[in-house]
Amino acid sequence: MLVTALMSAGSPALAAGQKHSETLLFDGDGETLNGTRYHSFRIPSLLRTTKDTLLAFAEGRAESNRDYGNINLMVKRSTDDGASWSALAEVVGTGQGTWGNPTAVVERTSGTILLFLSWNPAGLSQNGADGTTRISAWGERRVKLFTSSKQEDGRTWHGPVDLTAAVTPKKHADGSEWAWDAVGPGAGIETSSGRLVIPATNRTIYSDDGGTTFHSAPMARGQEVTGESSVLELTDGRLMRNDTAVKAKWETAKNRWIARGTVEGGFTAYTPDPHLPDPHAQASVLRYNLDTTPRIMFLNSASTTNRRAMTIRVSTDEAVTWPVSRPLSDAPLPAWPQLGAGNVAEGGYSSMAKTADLSVGALVEVNEDVDANETSHRSIVFRKMNLPWITG
Repeated sequence: MLVTALMSAGSPALAAGQKHSETLLFDGDGETLNGTRYHSFRIPSLLRTTKDTLLAFAEGRAESNRDYGNINLMVKRSTDDGASWSALAEVVGTGQGTWGNPTAVVERTSGTILLFLSWNPAGLSQNGADGTTRISAWGERRVKLFTSSKQEDGRTWHGPVDLTAAVTPKKHADGSEWAWDAVGPGAGIETSSGRLVIPATNRTIYSDDGGTTFHSAPMARGQEVTGESSVLELTDGRLMRNDTAVKAKWETAKNRWIARGTVEGGFTAYTPDPHLPDPHAQASVLRYNLDTTPRIMFLNSASTTNRRAMTIRVSTDEAVTWPVSRPLSDAPLPAWPQLGAGNVAEGGYSSMAKTADLSVGALVEVNEDVDANETSHRSIVFRKMNLPWITG
């Protein structure tokens, strides 16, 4: 059951015109599908289709909150700008492997929805933890694609198509073998030219034929310093990557790391943005508008030490500065009984989309008990905020 809290302009807690709401969308240890009661939900991706449907994707972690094991890819739909949502459904859950890192994009001419995933078989993990084998060879971690037509609108999915050979290089720019890999997670974009762009580890995946074929533009030597990635088109036509630096690089400047450039011409060297502190976790970026004053939204934990300071920011100079910000804690989550009696904390990975009624929708992770971090259930909340609330 979905649980929603709403604060509107009529509330004394809010200035006139400000609106926000919170919905417990994916409830760890509270939702069951096909006989599996999911321990945790993590790694969100949010997309608005050409039919103005919101699609919320998340990893359904069947047995634990860990990044490996039996992980399926789940979805919920909303046709009323997030006021109500469908029951839990599954994009894919074949076998015991890991289906993760959802990164969604829509091709606006046809309305086709494309969902990129990273997949690896059971028994493998990034670090070889808990008796698993460390992913150490090309192809052990693969790029998969699922699609849904405009008519299907996220109710039915086709795939997977394996894109690994087309979009994953065999070697890094420094000559080392490409082993660990990830798309996104979060969202891809369609540029003003119609190009589909999907951010991925140390490269940009793109299509110029509406998603029929995909190609890869690797980062140059010296630029392979980030992992989880996001992408945005700037008004001058360049792309901006806003990424999480690999741990050693992040330690030198605990900020978001930024590069700007093009697929054809390459990117600038990554540099830390001193305006965007980062606790070494994924973040999300969104183009809100291009008319009047163009705005870009950014959401992450504004902390160098923890994931609990989720803050939404606004830039009006194409992500050079971020003069407006508001912590999500200004609208604290209700004490939902479904989250249990632990030390609940909102914060972590996120994904944003602009709703048809001009608000910002955001999926944000919730840790149901930070005092039992290794075993605690993880959930995902859907927040909806209008522009007056964000800038208020």
